[in-house]
Parts: sequence; C-alpha cells; structure tokens
Amino acid sequence: MKKRRSESKTNLNSRLIRRPIQRCFPLFLLPTFAAFIIGFLVPFVWGIYLSFCKFNTPKDATFIGIGNYLKLFNDPGFLNAFKNTALVTVVSVVVINVFAFAVAYALTQKLKGSNLFRTVFFMPNLIGGVVLGYIWKMIFDGILHAYNTYLTANATYGFWGLIILLAWQQIGYMMIIYIAGLQAVPGDMLEAATIDGANRWQTLWKVIIPNVMPSITICVFLTLTNGFKLFDQNMALTGGAPVVTLATGHQVSMTEMLALNILSTFNIGKNWHGVAQAKAVVFFILVAVLALAQLRATRSKEVQQ
Repeated sequence: MKKRRSESKTNLNSRLIRRPIQRCFPLFLLPTFAAFIIGFLVPFVWGIYLSFCKFNTPKDATFIGIGNYLKLFNDPGFLNAFKNTALVTVVSVVVINVFAFAVAYALTQKLKGSNLFRTVFFMPNLIGGVVLGYIWKMIFDGILHAYNTYLTANATYGFWGLIILLAWQQIGYMMIIYIAGLQAVPGDMLEAATIDGANRWQTLWKVIIPNVMPSITICVFLTLTNGFKLFDQNMALTGGAPVVTLATGHQVSMTEMLALNILSTFNIGKNWHGVAQAKAVVFFILVAVLALAQLRATRSKEVQQ
C-alpha cells in the first residue's frame, strides 16, 4: 500500500510539473526562435535578394536580375580564388586528418606523459586565427630571409605556409575527437582479432578504422568546412599576395581564398557590392553541397556496434 501511495504521489507530482511546462513551452521557445529569425533567417533571405540587385546600401537596392552572377563567373579573381580554396582544402583535409589520427593512435598506446602531450597538441587551437597568421608570417619570413626572399614573394610559399598553419592549429583539436573514437572501440573485437592472428596493421585497417568512422566523419566535415571558410589566417598570413597581372589586364591575387576574395570584391566600390553578395551566395551553396555530400559518403561506411 505504501509503495502504491508513493508511486501515485510521484505520478501526481510529475504531472503537476509537466503541465505548466507544456503550457508555457512556447513562451520559453519564443526568444530563441525570434533570435534565429532576426539574426539568421531574415539576413539570409535578404542577402539572396541583394545578390540580384545593384546597391550601395541595402535601402537603395535596384533589382538587375542575374547580372551580378554573370559578372561573377567572368571574374578571373573569383575563379582563381576557387581553385586556391579547393587545393588548400583538399591538401589540408588529408594532412590534418592523417596526422591527427596518427597522434591520437600513438597517445592511446599507454605512453608515459600522454595527458601532457594531449594538452600540448591541443593548445594551438586556442589561439585566434589572426594572431596565428601574423606569428607564422614572422616565422616564415625569418626562415626565408636566409635565402633572400620572403613568404609573399612566391605563391608556392604562401600555399604551403597556409597548409602548415592550418595543420599546426587544427591537428590537436581533431586528435581529441579521434582519441574519443579510439577509446570507444570494443575491446572484445580487438581480442578476437588478436586470437585470430591479425597483426597490428590488419587490426588497424579491419577493426579499428571501421569502428572509428563516426569520428572520421566528424573530423573530415570540420576540416572540409574550415578549409573552405578560411579567412582570418589567409588575411593575416599572405593577404592574397603576390598579385599577378594577367594578359587580359586583370590583376589576380595568387594566394587569395574565396572568403577573402568576397571581402576584396566588396571593397572595390559600390558597383561591386552586388557582385560580392552574389559570390557569398555561391560560396554558401558550394560549402553546403560539399559538406552534405561528404557526410553522406562517410556515414555510409560507418559500422553499427
């Protein structure tokens, strides 16, 4: 009888608690929903409209159709920035994830001082991109000074400078995600592989990596989107330099990425504000499509534990 009474009291209390919450949940949801509408949805839709307009400020926007998009795809600077962004992203995704997984795998092998190493590798991620860009620019210029050159004198130097900076900053963060995935690999699978006579290499490829695919999915997604959205490091490290004049008379920044190219286009003048907005819309679509395609491709390879 006492148990039934206590259960009835618990049910009554839970109902009394839930009912006010259920009635008032729109009131609690409203601030977040309003912030989402005002801070994201309205500017996003308005930005898409402005990409079809010629404007100096949003108030004096004049609709001109797809003229900005035609101007965009005829801009050699944008096409060069897209090529640079794609190349930097592909190389950085491979380099960062390979080294992050290797470091995580080494630090999960019961090494002495592994916790200290985890902290040391993670710390660069805490430094802002602009600060990192200026620091690494001084480092690279100091090294290249011995060869009577500097970082922005050659596009190749700028490219590999960006790769080194991104790897140094992001490897530690991805390492933490990989460590979590490696620690979640079922021990009975590892024991079964050992009993079956699998060596370390076979265990890594046949057991560990398939079970770590969720972590790989997350890390590849983060490095892919970070590569395409790269801005502050690019601005601080090279600023897009060196600048080359093409045979057509157009000037192209050889290490300029898409995000920096959008800002540079906006700063040209009022006739280019709409073009910069159109570039931003294309940039968003490109990142969204690639990110969704990558998520679908890697998730299809995940195993159910």
